[in-house]
Amino acid sequence: MTRRSITKRAAIVAATALVAVTTVGTVAATAGPEPAKKPSKKQIAGLFDTWNATLRTGDPDKVADLYAKDAVLLPTVSNKVRTNHAEIVDYFEHFLQKKPSGKKVRTIVNVLDSDSAIDTGVYEFTLTDPKSGAKRVVEARYTYEYEKRDGAWKIVNHHSSAMPEG
Repeated sequence: MTRRSITKRAAIVAATALVAVTTVGTVAATAGPEPAKKPSKKQIAGLFDTWNATLRTGDPDKVADLYAKDAVLLPTVSNKVRTNHAEIVDYFEHFLQKKPSGKKVRTIVNVLDSDSAIDTGVYEFTLTDPKSGAKRVVEARYTYEYEKRDGAWKIVNHHSSAMPEG
């Protein structure tokens, strides 16, 4: 082999190595971050437990903070659709006077992706009349639509309605 062919061969090897390194770097750079892992159905179903525990604080602002700023609440014991934080607080100011204690009877969770899920089913609330102290149980259908916003799960839609045949 001549000096010229050795130099030429070395240049080809160097160029091939440069292309390989550049290609690997480009693939790594364009692959992006790994997609976020989907939450489990159990994790989503557990968001109700957080909401229910927050009801027991008696603080309507804490409950309303579980909802997104643009959330829609179609509540069980009010005919008024609530579409902003102040209206949601207003609803819970009245609802919490009944010392609600909820429990799920049936739940169906659909995890849509890493940042959104739906929990729907049937729950029942034990409500206490603030004047008489009498307790009553209200069975209702529910749907919670959750979205992960700024790293926290928020309720974006909550529909609750008393069972029509109850």
